[in-house]
Amino acid sequence: MTNTTMGRFRMMGLIEGGSLLVLLFIAMPLKYGFDIPQAVSVVGALHGFLFITYCLFIAYITLKIRWSLMWAAGAVIVAFIPFGNIVFDNYLKKSSFVN
Repeated sequence: MTNTTMGRFRMMGLIEGGSLLVLLFIAMPLKYGFDIPQAVSVVGALHGFLFITYCLFIAYITLKIRWSLMWAAGAVIVAFIPFGNIVFDNYLKKSSFVN
């Protein structure tokens, strides 16, 4: 999966999406349910770094394979939706971008 530019982008999307899920479903309940705010501090910072890296990947892949604005906008939008990157990855697998 990581042998191509698109494969690396797909992997980065899944990692970023996973960090969102950890933030929402593990760190936030720890903060608000068990009064452990450090969980959100650590996971939130990691997720922020991964999100910025994912956005840079979007810019790179858009220039590299000449993605349309629709694909680039879709990639950004799904980053805000839990499980969005998994659904987007399935669309990418079905597209002509992935061999």
